[in-house]
Amino acid sequence: MNDVHESMLLRDARVLGGPDGWARAGDPVDVRIEHGLVTAIGHDLSVAGAEVVDLGGRTLAPGLWDNHVHADQWSLARRRTDVSGARSAAEAVALVEARLRADPPAPGETLMGYGFRDALWPEPAHRDVLDPVSGDTPVVLVSADLHQGWLNSAALARYGHRGHPTGMVRESDFFALTTALQNVAAQQLDTFAADAVHAAAARGVVGIVDFEAPWPLDAWARRIAAGADGLRVVAAVWPGRLDDPIGRGLRTGDVVPGTGGLLTAGPLKIVTDGSLNTRTAYCHDPYPGLEGTAHPCGMLLVPPEELEPLLHRATANGLDVAVHAIGDRANTLVLDAFAATGARGRIEHAQLLDDADVPRFAALGLVASVQPEHALDDRDVADALWKGRTHRSFAFASLHAAGAGLALGSDAPVAPLDPWLAIAAAVHRTSDDRERWHPEQEIGRDVALAASAGPDGPIAAGRRADLVVTDADPAACDPSTLRTMPVAGTLLGGRWTHRAGI
Repeated sequence: MNDVHESMLLRDARVLGGPDGWARAGDPVDVRIEHGLVTAIGHDLSVAGAEVVDLGGRTLAPGLWDNHVHADQWSLARRRTDVSGARSAAEAVALVEARLRADPPAPGETLMGYGFRDALWPEPAHRDVLDPVSGDTPVVLVSADLHQGWLNSAALARYGHRGHPTGMVRESDFFALTTALQNVAAQQLDTFAADAVHAAAARGVVGIVDFEAPWPLDAWARRIAAGADGLRVVAAVWPGRLDDPIGRGLRTGDVVPGTGGLLTAGPLKIVTDGSLNTRTAYCHDPYPGLEGTAHPCGMLLVPPEELEPLLHRATANGLDVAVHAIGDRANTLVLDAFAATGARGRIEHAQLLDDADVPRFAALGLVASVQPEHALDDRDVADALWKGRTHRSFAFASLHAAGAGLALGSDAPVAPLDPWLAIAAAVHRTSDDRERWHPEQEIGRDVALAASAGPDGPIAAGRRADLVVTDADPAACDPSTLRTMPVAGTLLGGRWTHRAGI
């Protein structure tokens, strides 16, 4: 559990993302690794006592990062009932009924499901359609965007919402339930998280930015000490726990002692609006069918008079800020707050932007932390709910052309923790036989790969040996292969966290 490892010599490696950039993997060379660092790249290298690994002409690239993960929720979602394929409330209920028949939860436990997208369902989700199949068994279905839960009456009673008119608990009310819904013993959750770490390493992942609420830093310190040391983790903190890193003197980027350099303190995470599917992303224009309601344009969860003091306090204490903004109006307000406070950091999602706001990212030194797979998952919903505006949604090419830095992620469990999916979606905006959706907003593979490669830069002498070995060249393969990229090995600080066939 540290970055000091025995020497290794990788022979016949075709380096991608080295000094020659991301255009195409180069001619085969040797790569020497000592004490967790790349120390030389060239021909006919040698090092006494090194493990020699012949890559056989495979591609060697910087290891990948997922820049937006909810790790506990991802770890749990991998074990929950998947209702993501439901095209109606009735189909979702049928999946719940099948699970209750085949594998019911133990008496007193809640049946958890995840992944429903109800924005285009022909009928509304409601507790009354869940109750007949579930009876006294509490059922909670978490939406794909994590911004709402569909609860039956038994679950509403258990979790403090008895008498709720619909069973659809949204935004702040649902966020307040998150801890109760993750009612898994810490030891069991650590086991699930360790499994998720292993699975991520098998996809070439070397690091994640974890936005699990309210602050996952101590949990990761415990997990790493117990052997779940296959990833670097940046642990963000939410406003309710902001006093903790300040009190401990932790600033963004500080390494947590005793974790072998694997765990660092991250930014302050603030959620200012809702989401597209829940129709709560805060926009200038109303959502179809919500005219005249309490929140026709979505929901502003943290207004400027609350946001700016948070940014000031974070900045004064050495913390960067990662602010969730999805709707165009929310993004404008968040950019205004960064401009007013001089805070450093990133905007998470940035899904719908005013044209005038696109250049402000670069002008303010902000990173656009985006999740390209959402553009494919949400294209139909966006066409329906943001009609006439989708040319400025998921605007990756526009942001890049304006000089903004991009960081790609998944928002797992909203999309799978697999950077290859994000890269492929960013460069080829379709995953099926349909036409590419707004291809003018595609970015080049070089840009997408660099935006997934983490903070260490090109493969060069002196760089940490956080590397991925692939059977295909990510810069030259077809889109299908890019999405399903075969990963032969992953190195973290010069040690194998995944190795298959080499």
